[in-house]
Amino acid sequence: MATLRRLREVPRHLLVCEKSNFGHDKSRHRHLVETHYHNYRVSILIPECGILSKELKNLVMETGPYYFVKNLPLHELITHDFINTFVKKGSCCALTYNTNIDEDNTVALLPDGKLILSLDKDTYEETGLQGRPSQYSGRKIMKFIVSIDLMDLSFNPNSKKYERISWSFNEKKPLKFDFLLAWHHTGAEESTMMSYFSNYQIQEHQPKIALSTVTELQCPVLQSSALRGAPEAACSAPELLDWLGAVFSHAELNNEPNNFISTYCCPQPSTVLAKAYLCTITGFILPEKICLLLEQLCHYFDEPKLAPWVTLSVQGFADSPVSWRENEHGFRKGGEHLYNFVIFNNQDYWLQMAVGANDDCPP
Repeated sequence: MATLRRLREVPRHLLVCEKSNFGHDKSRHRHLVETHYHNYRVSILIPECGILSKELKNLVMETGPYYFVKNLPLHELITHDFINTFVKKGSCCALTYNTNIDEDNTVALLPDGKLILSLDKDTYEETGLQGRPSQYSGRKIMKFIVSIDLMDLSFNPNSKKYERISWSFNEKKPLKFDFLLAWHHTGAEESTMMSYFSNYQIQEHQPKIALSTVTELQCPVLQSSALRGAPEAACSAPELLDWLGAVFSHAELNNEPNNFISTYCCPQPSTVLAKAYLCTITGFILPEKICLLLEQLCHYFDEPKLAPWVTLSVQGFADSPVSWRENEHGFRKGGEHLYNFVIFNNQDYWLQMAVGANDDCPP
């Protein structure tokens, strides 16, 4: 019975909402984007718009490439050649593909050169590396987290620490994974990663881009100063986030009695948009690309527009071992870690950050 009760429990979710202005010296919008490393979907909604501007469309089309490498030995990511070629020169991210964070061994490379390993108990003991128990293991510890600073290793190439890690990955417990990789470096040839991993099965991919226009869309009324909403005057930030989820899922918003799929309806007060433009980018998307999109959206209101605001929503990989920075991430029943910007025409913005049950509070 206790097990059944736990299964019926709704898992804890955390939503942090804050308000600021892009012109404020202490605005942390860029920092929040730059430290959310492993992004798989970016969604943009622009009310009262029928087509993207040339500048914004060019940025959308340039969010790739990223790479898929099959059966890549983990020791390849700690070699001095890899560190000097990719980690030290630009922003390099990597994430194991098709691994379940709660069950499998997973690995992530962060742009600051930290290699994060989430290992099951047997693998952890076999590697002989030093780590810590996962904070979401429960009473019986079954997962361990190992953090390796590649930048530190590169400055001490002959250290005992590097020799031990290299021996572990090469001889004691060789590990192979399918990896997604992305690298951002101004002026570098895009073929560099293809040629570097030419001895392995590597494929170059471009993010999938979906563009569409929605007409007669019922939309919440917002006021930039009313983050919590205002009775009969404006909707709140949590209500908007629910509405965005329904819009990007192409759910019906009218709560008709014969609709058995969705009973959701637009929060009140609301208005009807003649049209709205939706853009969705799906792939392995670096924070630097998202920063450029956000910056361009900030300039959207440089010229007068009918829209009072636009949104930029970003979802992270559900099975990434981290959410923001090095904060440990788990899956449990959802694995969500995401954020959303609402950009108003006066340069105010709302920032909403959400995580699931096995996560720390967003930064």
